[in-house]
Amino acid sequence: MAFTKKQKQKILDQYDAWLKDSRAVVLLEYKKMDMKTIDGLRAKAREVGGELHIAKNTLLGKALQTAGYEGIIQPTGTTLCAFAFDDAPSMAKVLQDALKESKEELFKVKMGYLDGQAINANQVKALADLPPLPVMRATLLGTIMAPASKLVRTLAEPGRQIAAVIKARSEKDAVPA
Repeated sequence: MAFTKKQKQKILDQYDAWLKDSRAVVLLEYKKMDMKTIDGLRAKAREVGGELHIAKNTLLGKALQTAGYEGIIQPTGTTLCAFAFDDAPSMAKVLQDALKESKEELFKVKMGYLDGQAINANQVKALADLPPLPVMRATLLGTIMAPASKLVRTLAEPGRQIAAVIKARSEKDAVPA
């Protein structure tokens, strides 16, 4: 289907907006996927704060160039483009899970971009293996809080020991001999 210049400009503007707002972009080559499968994958992508769209290669290439992405390779073939707006590892995990669930290879990762830097398919897989952002934040917070809580316990320990001695002494005095 041929697009008019106006339609192409609208698509290009949409790509520009998505690229500007996204933390990561993953380009996939798809085969033998019906619309039901693509729509299911789109729904999962939206659940993790992203978008998944069938891309027009020439327009996507122009948008990547305009956005200043490094190591741009002009997309070829059939391209699905996944935009991760909130959490890049969660989007990569959605794609990896979908690939594992499919009985036949419906798509494969061509490449991706993480914060404007080009990454290959293996790096996208490694990104999928990272824990989700809330888990990483909780781990980091626990690591930061550990020394402070140890310090509080250490400072409170002498007072607790004195209180235990006083309690034991009062119980000993209260017991009739």
